[in-house]
Amino acid sequence: MLTSMSLTDREREIVALLRRDPLIGSAALARELGTTRAAVNVHLSNLGKKGVILGRGYVLSEQQSVVVVGGANMDVKARSRRSIVSATSNPGTSAMSPGGVGRNIAENLARLGTRTHLVAAIGADGLGDQVLAATSGAGVHVEQVRRSARATGTYTAVLDTDGELVVAVADMAATDELSTDHVNAARDLIAAASLVVLDGNLATDTLAFALDLATAAGVRVVLEPVSVPKAAALAHLVAADRPLHAITPNRDELAALTGLPTRTSRQVEKAARALHDRGVALVWVRLGSAGSLLSSADGAVTLDAVPAEVTDVTGAGDAMLAAFCHALLDGAEPAAAAAYGHVAAALTIASPHTVRPDLTDRLIRSTHA
Repeated sequence: MLTSMSLTDREREIVALLRRDPLIGSAALARELGTTRAAVNVHLSNLGKKGVILGRGYVLSEQQSVVVVGGANMDVKARSRRSIVSATSNPGTSAMSPGGVGRNIAENLARLGTRTHLVAAIGADGLGDQVLAATSGAGVHVEQVRRSARATGTYTAVLDTDGELVVAVADMAATDELSTDHVNAARDLIAAASLVVLDGNLATDTLAFALDLATAAGVRVVLEPVSVPKAAALAHLVAADRPLHAITPNRDELAALTGLPTRTSRQVEKAARALHDRGVALVWVRLGSAGSLLSSADGAVTLDAVPAEVTDVTGAGDAMLAAFCHALLDGAEPAAAAAYGHVAAALTIASPHTVRPDLTDRLIRSTHA
């Protein structure tokens, strides 16, 4: 995919139409755009010169790619050697590693073999240098990661002796500064993407802008709500005029998104249907050790969690979502993609790393076999 040459607004409109129908003719393009066939042919010629389309049929030249717009930070994980005792010092170990929901999803996607671009903001400091180097080294394209005057964000997690999360504190000032201007600088990447993943940690106006860019280009969008407060803040963005391909809440986040109870399975299904009415094609509700529920217009299916020995739960949801997206792009049906995601989550839970460094498509498929 050629991204060094900027596309005009009209060229982006044509790319969106070609993505929907690669065999559409210039006359049909002219009708869709309300212009002349001669003008369309000029634009098509320019797109060919820019390397965006190839030959007859106007086949788009970009390979499958994902743009992730979200948070990037440094994780600090402290793990107690014994069961946590509150309000006192607990002996244990601590470690630092690159993190952030958006960044973790991007790294997992890259490790699975999907071409992935990250749009994020980190500080112009030593921690930012480490995050950027590690992310790029994992195969993620980081040209759209901005350096902020704010310090690189940190996510400090305290884990019990069994690897379960006790408490976490997130300092995401740099991510909060990721603006619509930053996202707009990546608009050509977004227009040419096969899928866009949005991290709910972003400011709501930035999320709305990114969602609108992708929608205008005809690109499928997956939204990760992240937490109950974030889900409540972005609930108004989930609307029929901003169709989402998928949203991935847990039970409590689903309640925050819909304002409906989600205590029982029947209530979860009803709340998921409410999101379908608001333009969401797939609602994938994570239910922890109980697995998940995947709802579509055709109905809902439940999926069992994959058993795993818990080493560290941090990052499991990010791996699950990344694997789901990877499988969808590989042509899997949504339920099969969700099952594939469950395996990635189990493999991550069994690892001490937030992003398992040996995670590959082959490892997931061999485990899933």
